[in-house]
Amino acid sequence: MHPRLLAASVLALGLALGGWFIGHGFASRSAPRSVTVKGLAEQNVRANLAVWPLRYTEAGNDLAQVQARIQRDTASVRAFLALHGLAQAVVQRSLQVTDRAAQQWGNAQYKERYIVSATLLVRSQDVNAVASAAQATGQLVGQGVALESQGLATGPSYLFTGINAIKPALLSAAIKAARAAAAQFAHDSGSRIGPIVRANQGLIEILPRDPVPGAREQQQIDKTVRVVATLDYALRD
Repeated sequence: MHPRLLAASVLALGLALGGWFIGHGFASRSAPRSVTVKGLAEQNVRANLAVWPLRYTEAGNDLAQVQARIQRDTASVRAFLALHGLAQAVVQRSLQVTDRAAQQWGNAQYKERYIVSATLLVRSQDVNAVASAAQATGQLVGQGVALESQGLATGPSYLFTGINAIKPALLSAAIKAARAAAAQFAHDSGSRIGPIVRANQGLIEILPRDPVPGAREQQQIDKTVRVVATLDYALRD
């Protein structure tokens, strides 16, 4: 055979073999197959801590009289808390005095010069007692004590501080749920699952047990703790 024809034949054979290998791939270089699944676990819990700031204000043009009324209000609030078993739950008291005449802004057109605000901070593990007291604040209104809201808070905040205690069981349940989903996928696709390739715990969320529109989780004593685990499992033939 002519040397040029031989070289062309070898080249054509090489291109043909190269195309076959590209089309069929090398088994040693094939990417491992895997499946990504999510596992959800939830547990209903009850708040074990209540934090409740009670803020009230008096105003007037005689500072001594305003302070006297604030002291009267404070006595009424403390007596109210004692009635509900929360006398020892007051952990902080703050007082704020505003003199409108001393302020650099404004046009000095005000009815009352002095504004005195006081806040009693209640912190208690007896969430039932706090909830009962919060439902009875109308008694304070009847005594002339007008409670104010603190920002967006309109009452006690109920907190759950036991995440670390339930976290291992929650994660275990989430992983079991993810593995069950991976096993079902493998069964349906004619494969079997291998070891975990990658795992992501995800965030542990504390949600209101009853998803009332507009309600915050801190406003409900009963809550749901949720975790979603994302895992990649290898697939075997």
